[in-house]
Amino acid sequence: MTSQKISFPRQHARTMRFTLGAPRAFTVSPDGERVVFLRSGSGTDRSGRLWVLDLPEGGTPKERVVADPETLLGGSAERLSAQERARRERSREGSSGIVGYAVDAAAELAAFALSGKVYVAELRAGTARALPVPGPVIDPRPSPDGRHIAYVSKGALRVVGAEGDGDRALAEPEDEHVSYGLAEFIAAEEMQRSRGFWWSPESDRLLVARVDDSPVRRWWIADPAHPDRRPAEVAYPAAGTPNAEVRLFVVGLDGARTEVVWDRARHPYLAQVHWSSAGAPLLLVQARDQQSQLFLAVDAETGTTRTVHVDEDPEWLEIFPGVPAWAPDGRLVRIADEGGARVLAVGDRLLTGAQLQLQAVLDIGESDVLVSASAGEEAAEPEIGESHVYRVNELGVERVSEGAGVHSAVRAGGVTVLVSQSPARPGARADVLRDGKRIATVASHAEEPVLSARVHLTEGGARRIPCAVLLPEGYKESDGPLPVLMDPYGGPHGRRVLAAHNPHLTSQWFADQGFAVVVADGRGTPGRSPGWEKAVKNDLVLTMDDQVEALHALAGRFPLDLGKVAIRGWSFGGYLAALAVLRRPDVFHAAVVGAPVTDQRLYDTHYTERYLGDPANQPEVYARNSVLTDEGLSEAADQVRPMMIVHGLADDNVVVAHSLRLSSALLSAGRPHEVLPLSGVTHMTPQEQVAENLLLLQVDFLKRSLGLRG
Repeated sequence: MTSQKISFPRQHARTMRFTLGAPRAFTVSPDGERVVFLRSGSGTDRSGRLWVLDLPEGGTPKERVVADPETLLGGSAERLSAQERARRERSREGSSGIVGYAVDAAAELAAFALSGKVYVAELRAGTARALPVPGPVIDPRPSPDGRHIAYVSKGALRVVGAEGDGDRALAEPEDEHVSYGLAEFIAAEEMQRSRGFWWSPESDRLLVARVDDSPVRRWWIADPAHPDRRPAEVAYPAAGTPNAEVRLFVVGLDGARTEVVWDRARHPYLAQVHWSSAGAPLLLVQARDQQSQLFLAVDAETGTTRTVHVDEDPEWLEIFPGVPAWAPDGRLVRIADEGGARVLAVGDRLLTGAQLQLQAVLDIGESDVLVSASAGEEAAEPEIGESHVYRVNELGVERVSEGAGVHSAVRAGGVTVLVSQSPARPGARADVLRDGKRIATVASHAEEPVLSARVHLTEGGARRIPCAVLLPEGYKESDGPLPVLMDPYGGPHGRRVLAAHNPHLTSQWFADQGFAVVVADGRGTPGRSPGWEKAVKNDLVLTMDDQVEALHALAGRFPLDLGKVAIRGWSFGGYLAALAVLRRPDVFHAAVVGAPVTDQRLYDTHYTERYLGDPANQPEVYARNSVLTDEGLSEAADQVRPMMIVHGLADDNVVVAHSLRLSSALLSAGRPHEVLPLSGVTHMTPQEQVAENLLLLQVDFLKRSLGLRG
């Protein structure tokens, strides 16, 4: 018997893009004795387990399983509530088992939700047990002292003793539209805020968000494959329509509550919350146009707030992971756009300049701040696609990570977990450092890809657009020019040109089907400068112009057949692909359009209004930046190019109406096209067979459309 080598599309789907089996979600205990993390059992096992890596002083580091869903559930199937499924969709979480956890201040006790129940795990002892509480449970979090667990069930914020005693509701919803302790849709989808309650450092009370989504317009998402089922009702805040009303309360363990007061009419968005022993509770609140934001300190006794800092920007203000926060000495730590650079500010001092483009604050220590950053406009080298970890203080900047790649880190107690991706090797490596020296590497069980990405990182055009180029395996110059596949995301918050191996595997597979694949990160994409990102204000179409510029610039250096150019993309990339063939058919000859935003008025408030303003005030801006309007295709050229439209019918982020209306407009204009509806699929495509066949069908369509069969 011979074993057949698995195909890349099947392997890519089965391993969930090679993420299964890889360690993630690291926490380092403040005493430096433990690293807590999640990892599934193999490269095809979707069920996450909770692990601890013990770091005995002078001893050998050793891994052990603390909580295994198979054992805890006794082999029974996991059950998820509709709210938990929605939370996972917002975070793009496609795996199962233990997908998240929270720890107390000492990282001695962990809490997690599994199949709608609360579980706690004693991390030193390695034991885990369920607590007898009403479910289904969402987002359990221990108090800093480890004595209580707060969690959300049926819209109520509840608390229970860590031994399962004294379960009670601290805040219960007044009606079906209200919830306590959960992030509203717009916060989870666009603000990077996935939670809705925060413990005090003293463990005696919590800050709790109250969300009332009654003002939000209702949409209904049906499953046409199951006409016997009711459509799902979704509160979706489309651009220019009302958002959920978000208020914040200080809630004691006895249920006493005090409302936190700020000008919610002027700054309705609760973007970030920070509560540590270094200072008063700290809020970041934004205006709806996102051109002003306040850093507010909260008096936890009275609920009054005082302004610590104000930011304003004529385009918009970004939200960054890890900030705002207090330094141990009480100074405000934030990331700011100053003088054309994205810099780290501690108190009144700017500690970095235009050599770095700050991305996130990873840890705030007694003597330094650990950050991630890419090369800024004044960097000595462009460092295309790279992100590094730096230690920053008043004395200067020191790079922690080494070698070209994409690096991030978690730090506490003198121990750093440095996670590094490199173009030269598959996957990511998680090294554990103590005082800068490697003492362990957390094992990865991720599968080795059946192909290797051979990526050329370069820049294209006068704008020095970051690009990745991939050619077929074994390509020789004598083979001549190749049909081109542009493979972008190409928009805000979606960097695709990365100095790493795995992000380019799918592009390499397409290249191995006979294409020269080009990935270009034009204006609007992160990682370069504030001006580069904010150039798309009122003009997202610039992103298509940069794809054209990159393509033409690279044609002089790579074997690109400009007479056969296709483009594929998903989400913003799908929008970009549709724009390309409709407005620039002189350049692009076919497109795979995946889950596209075709009418900007149908996408959400916080994202769309950031770039295009209020549709009531700027209807012409929305029309110019949309693929279609109420009148039909928007600014489409006369020449017709083949288009395959792909969309999940269960998508509650970019709803399928975008693609259905595009198909109707194309049909009205007499433009042939193909539509591939995916029953039961959301904005993600975690189903193995669907994900595999999507790749195969795209290649078939592209070859047919470019006349490559024969």
